Amino acid sequence: MDMKALHRILMVEDEPDIQAVARVALEAVGGFSVDMCSSGREALERVKSCAPDLILMDVMMPGLDGPSTLQQLRADPATAGYPVIFMTAKVQSHEVKRYRDIGGLGVIAKPFDPMTLADSVRTIWEQEHAGSSGSRSESAG
Repeated sequence: MDMKALHRILMVEDEPDIQAVARVALEAVGGFSVDMCSSGREALERVKSCAPDLILMDVMMPGLDGPSTLQQLRADPATAGYPVIFMTAKVQSHEVKRYRDIGGLGVIAKPFDPMTLADSVRTIWEQEHAGSSGSRSESAG
């Protein structure tokens, strides 16, 4: 599979402070274009019009959490193919395995380092698009 370029990220995060830090980390440091959603429901409504290359999604959100949002994305043929990376403080090996088993490309630990967030996203993206089946599925940042 040819490596698809990663430019546009849809970030789904309910905490305004984390949204602000992540936006700077991804746009200013990483050079990405970022669209922000504050909930899983909002992400489901906006994903088609936004057409992101990747969805960066918080796991724990009120209402519709990250795994449930991913399940609904996968249930709709129009959104089933969007790649998702989860962000969470729950990064024990069995939790990371669960997020990957339900279709996440990988997991980025929270709190994350704003200076390395973009690199962490890029690394998971490249591993997926290089066809790598390596065991590195989380990025401690």
